[in-house]
Amino acid sequence: MMSKYIFHPNQFKDLRHDYDLIIVGSGSTGLVAALQAHELGLKPVIFEKMPKLGGNSTCASSGMNAAETDVQLRHHIVDTYEDFYRDTYIGGGKENNRDLLQYFTSHAALAIDWLDQRGIKLPNLTISGGMHMPRTHRPGNNAPIGAFLIKNLLKLCDQASIPIFNHAHVTRILTNGPRVFGVTVNFKGQKDVHVNSNVVILATGGFGAGKSIIKKYRPDLLHYRTTNQPGATGDGLKLGANVGAGLVDMTKIQIHPTVQQDTSHAYLIPEAIRGEGAILINQQGQRFTNELDTRLKVTAAINKLPEKKAYVVFDQGIRNQIKAIDFYDSIGLVIHGTDLNDLAHHMNVSPSNFTSTIKVWNQMVSKHKDNQFGRTTGMSRPINQTPYYAIHVGPAVHYTMGGLKVNRFTQVLTSADKPIAGLFAAGEVAGGLHGNNRLGGNSIAETVIFGRKAGQSAFQYLQKLNNK
Repeated sequence: MMSKYIFHPNQFKDLRHDYDLIIVGSGSTGLVAALQAHELGLKPVIFEKMPKLGGNSTCASSGMNAAETDVQLRHHIVDTYEDFYRDTYIGGGKENNRDLLQYFTSHAALAIDWLDQRGIKLPNLTISGGMHMPRTHRPGNNAPIGAFLIKNLLKLCDQASIPIFNHAHVTRILTNGPRVFGVTVNFKGQKDVHVNSNVVILATGGFGAGKSIIKKYRPDLLHYRTTNQPGATGDGLKLGANVGAGLVDMTKIQIHPTVQQDTSHAYLIPEAIRGEGAILINQQGQRFTNELDTRLKVTAAINKLPEKKAYVVFDQGIRNQIKAIDFYDSIGLVIHGTDLNDLAHHMNVSPSNFTSTIKVWNQMVSKHKDNQFGRTTGMSRPINQTPYYAIHVGPAVHYTMGGLKVNRFTQVLTSADKPIAGLFAAGEVAGGLHGNNRLGGNSIAETVIFGRKAGQSAFQYLQKLNNK
C-alpha cells in the first residue's frame, strides 16, 4: 500500500536572499501562482506564517465553478459564460466589479483544463445556491475539494522544487520609491530577515478570523463564530495598505447559513449537501425557505427563526454523494434515525409535522416543482432511503468579499487606481469580484483563475523590468 503523501516545508537554512518573486500565503491561490510562475521560468518562494500549509483552502468543500467545460458536456449539460456571469452578478446583488467578473467567468473553464492537464481532475458535478445550472466541479470520489486540491498542488510544487517555508510571517513589504524590492520575514517569532525580490504576490486570504478588522467595519457581526482557520486575520490587507494600496467593499462580509456550532470548532456544512437534495427544517419540523437561494437569503431566513438554528436533513442516497459527511459523522456532528419518526425524536421536533414535510417534499421532487418556496434546483432525488440523517446548523462568519483594490491583471491599486509597481494580489485578499454575496463554488475557482493570472502578470512585469 502506498504511504500517505506528506509535504515537508523547507528549513531556514534553505533560505536564499534573492528570489524572482515572493508569494505570501500557501493556500490554493499562492500554490497556483507559484506553479504558473515556475512554468514560465521564474524561481518563486512561498512564505506561510502558520505551521500548517494550505490556509482556508483546505476547508473548502463544495467544488469549483466553471461554465462551458468538457466535464459539463460529458454530463449532457450545455452552459454558457453569459449565464455564469448573470448568476454571479445577480447573486452578488449586482455590486460585483464587472471587469473582474468578466475575466473570472470567461477563464474558469481554462482553469479546469489547466488543473486537468496537471493530473488534478474534477469529473463530477453538483449545483450550489444561486446557480441555475450544475457547474460546481468536484473530485471523482466526491471528496471535499479543498484538501484534495491542496494535497495535489503541494505535490506539484514538490516536484518543481518550489521552496515553501512555514512559520514565516511576512511583516513588511519593502519599497524603493514607487517599486517593490522585497519583504521582511519573521521566522518562528524569533528572527527578522530581509528577502529581496522585484515582485510580491499577496495570497494571504481574507479576514474572517480577524476580530479587530471586523470590529472596525462590521461590529454588528462580532457575536458570530467563524468557519475560518486562525490565520485568516487580514495580514495581506495591512501589508498592502502600508504601501498605499486601496481597499474596497470592506463592509461586505458573508455569513454562511449552515455551520455546525455545537462543538468547540465551527464546522461548515457544505452547500453541496443541499445541492444533492437535502432540505432545511425548523424546530417545528417544517421547511421554511428555498434551501438553494443565495447564502445571504438563506441566512436571513434562519435568523428569522426564534431559535436562529435549523437542521440540514438528508438520507443515505444523498449521503452517498457527499464524502465529507463521513468526516462529520466521525466527530459526532450527524444525528441518525432508523426511520423518519426516529430521526424526528432525536432532533426533538414534531414527528407528525416532520414526516408530513418529507412526504410533501418527495411529492414535489417527483414533479420537480416546489409549490412552497420556489426551489428549482437540487431536486434530482427524493429523501426516501434509510437510514435518515440531520445536522444542527446556524449562521457564522465565512467569507470576506472586501479586500485590496485590484484590476483584472491582479495588480494592486491605490485608491486612485494607480498600480503599485511589482505588487500583485489574488484570492480572498482581493476585493470586488463577488459583490455583496459570494456564491458557493466561486472561491476555489477564484484561487485558480486569478492565481494563474498573478503568476502570468508577475512574469510579464519582470520581462518589462529586465528589458528596460
